[in-house]
Amino acid sequence: MINVTIWNEFLQEQRKPEVAHIYPKGMHGAIADGIKQDGFELSYATFDEPEHGLTQDKLDNTDVLIYWGHVDHKGFQDQVVDRICARVHKGMGLIVLHSGHHSKLFRKLMGTSCDLLWREADEKERLWVVDPSHPIVEGIGPYIDLDEEEMYGEHFDIPVPDELIFVSWFAGGEVFRSGCTYRRGQGRIFYFRPGHETYPTYHNKDVHRVIANAVKWTAPIQREQTFYGHHEPLEEIKK
Repeated sequence: MINVTIWNEFLQEQRKPEVAHIYPKGMHGAIADGIKQDGFELSYATFDEPEHGLTQDKLDNTDVLIYWGHVDHKGFQDQVVDRICARVHKGMGLIVLHSGHHSKLFRKLMGTSCDLLWREADEKERLWVVDPSHPIVEGIGPYIDLDEEEMYGEHFDIPVPDELIFVSWFAGGEVFRSGCTYRRGQGRIFYFRPGHETYPTYHNKDVHRVIANAVKWTAPIQREQTFYGHHEPLEEIKK
């Protein structure tokens, strides 16, 4: 059983009726509805909870954290950022969605500004699968079409991905690295671009399938904990 925590800022749904109309249970609820058939143990956390719902105990019992944030990145507590990063380094999986690229969390793990071009113009997005052998695209065809989405365009100021899974094309002509994997310490990270709050992206079955696949891929492997520091010799050192 993979324990998955879906963290949603959950501010847009409360402030904008048009977002609440699309996501009456919140974006976290829509994501959960789309991946629950995969048998994950699902729980939720949101911005307004104490410590943003991500206490040490909560994270210690999380195998994979799904993260969506947008309007209050600056208000996210630094101590919670540090806590999540430490868990990632120890093996917790992390899936960062859409505007989470500009979160303190993602920027700290990447070490760059994570800036990009953007435009909200209700335009078509086509996410091309550029690594068809990767487990994250199991069950996905050659591309995913989204009729309306926010545009993100290059240059995307991130480190070169360990693996590039998706490249997006937009009706306005831009392209974007939309599915990127990284490893930090013992943890695996997947960044997945689509998911602007004013579009029904998290009701799309292919998007659900990618997220579910990513949960399985980022989930920690079972192994002994790695230790660092001074170490006694395994064999006798003859002088």
